Amino acid sequence: MKHLWAPWRIEYITASKQDGCFLCRYFGEDRDEANLVLARGPTCGVVINRYPYTGGHLMVCPYRHISSLAELTEAEMLEIMRWTSLSVEILKRHMKPDGFNIGINLGEAGGAGLKDHLHQHIVPRWIGDTNFSSVLGDVRVIPQALEALWAELNPSFAACSVA
Repeated sequence: MKHLWAPWRIEYITASKQDGCFLCRYFGEDRDEANLVLARGPTCGVVINRYPYTGGHLMVCPYRHISSLAELTEAEMLEIMRWTSLSVEILKRHMKPDGFNIGINLGEAGGAGLKDHLHQHIVPRWIGDTNFSSVLGDVRVIPQALEALWAELNPSFAACSVA
């Protein structure tokens, strides 16, 4: 029998579950640190993924609750790419990854966990990051607490503007 001790997950497990879209809620609140929102522009924002594939996994999201690329305005398309480019540069400085996966999962069949609110993933990657834990144990090791990552990255994002 395998055991994985993750005491930080108890807060999520015992918390009351909220209805609705968490991204819409995050962008509608004034609690960026608690919601792990790193940046806000005129039409889109950057959020740390609470269930990351690797450390530093970010999402760039339009504020509008839309589910397809065809629904994006020209301004949203441009801002998503600007935030993506800035995010990559900031993650390079802070986390020194060897590369990135960047993409959008459209629809449930396309792998979207949140299929109704479009978002672009930015996933830092390191050579060898698919180590024995992932391959043999079906476990991912994220070495930094999300709150600590927010505190580290936030000043760099605060210095940026996409307007």
